[in-house]
Amino acid sequence: MKQLTFAPRHHQLTNTNVWTPDSQYLVFDVRPSGASFTSETIERVNVQTGEVEVVYRASQDAHVGVVTVNPQRPERYVFIHGPNNPDANWLYDFHHRRGVVVENGAASNLDAMDITPPFTPGALRGGSHVHVWSHDGSRLSFTYNDHVMHEYDAAQDLRNVGIALPFGPVKPTKQHPREYDGSHYCVLISRTTPTPQPESDEINRAYEEGWVGNNGYRKADGSQQRWALAFIGDTLSESGNKVPELFIVDLPENKEAYFEAGAEPIEGTPTTLPAPPAQVQQRRLTFTQQRRYPGLATQPRHWVRSSPDGSLLAFLMRDDSGVVQMYVLSPNGGEPRQVTQGKDDIQSAFNWHPAGKIVGFVQNNQIVLCDVSTGAITALTQAGCDAPSADAVVFSPEGKHIAWMQNVAGFRQLFMTETGV
Repeated sequence: MKQLTFAPRHHQLTNTNVWTPDSQYLVFDVRPSGASFTSETIERVNVQTGEVEVVYRASQDAHVGVVTVNPQRPERYVFIHGPNNPDANWLYDFHHRRGVVVENGAASNLDAMDITPPFTPGALRGGSHVHVWSHDGSRLSFTYNDHVMHEYDAAQDLRNVGIALPFGPVKPTKQHPREYDGSHYCVLISRTTPTPQPESDEINRAYEEGWVGNNGYRKADGSQQRWALAFIGDTLSESGNKVPELFIVDLPENKEAYFEAGAEPIEGTPTTLPAPPAQVQQRRLTFTQQRRYPGLATQPRHWVRSSPDGSLLAFLMRDDSGVVQMYVLSPNGGEPRQVTQGKDDIQSAFNWHPAGKIVGFVQNNQIVLCDVSTGAITALTQAGCDAPSADAVVFSPEGKHIAWMQNVAGFRQLFMTETGV
């Protein structure tokens, strides 16, 4: 176990893609907590030497955070950027933020902003968050909140999942000082409604998404689905209680499909959210209302994670004893299989090892590896007083190390250890 950072300040890892492709650096921001968006820098630490470098420094009173790295070379970083020169009318919020990409020291906006009608297809109307590149580095997923709907009726500013595609740049006509261009063409791929029909597949929130497979997944008919995203969607039970379920969206390969609107416009209207393209339809995978503890677990916060070959989606649920366990399910559907059987909760978000046979997470206040085929647990660290942070447990691209955060003398520091895999 090796401590990597020592400065008397917090160091915050995102839940995935925090290693550079060469496995030499971890990237982080310096928020005092995950909920306080006040970091002015994106930084990285050399895991061999401990040297810390600034990747990006915000200006004009803006703040930055939640950085991830493109899995492919050259090194590209993407992170949330708050508003420049925030004022009383435009403070940082879920619907007032954007993705910024840094490559070779040059920064550019990922998503365009257009908040005055007529809206621009491919531009967003609010804030994007937790930007994660696909394994090949060609496109990104993110969660989204909408400024236009927030102004119209805050109850209709629903969390959704979107993707940024390399079909830009997108350049809206600037009619408002907060509008700007973006390098990528962005669309929503989830569909939400403020009032889901109880016991239906309708949802009022889509979140915690993950790309399916390094190259997609194999469908039941044997064909390869090249692009897909899985996410959690909040359904309603018969009694009106929230039941988070697992959903998937198969994404088209052809560029033209992302410009083809269905019954509602891709860019949205003054009174409706942007709509997914016509060929993008979400599909529900889990039906857990009859379980003793219905729904996917929301504590600890976790993101749906696919095995590298795309054959399994992993997520957390409570078993009949109320213990948070890991389950896996094929992207084609079926019954989830329980992987872990322990008496102790899984305490954190998790990730797959690049080889695809194990996952890493926190359990019993330790960093552990879990064999997905057998459920066998191997502890990599000793149980201590302070549990590792639940936010992030992330393997290096070459699979030899795993990184996490842990409090030391009141500050969140970065650690890693060898996986032995």
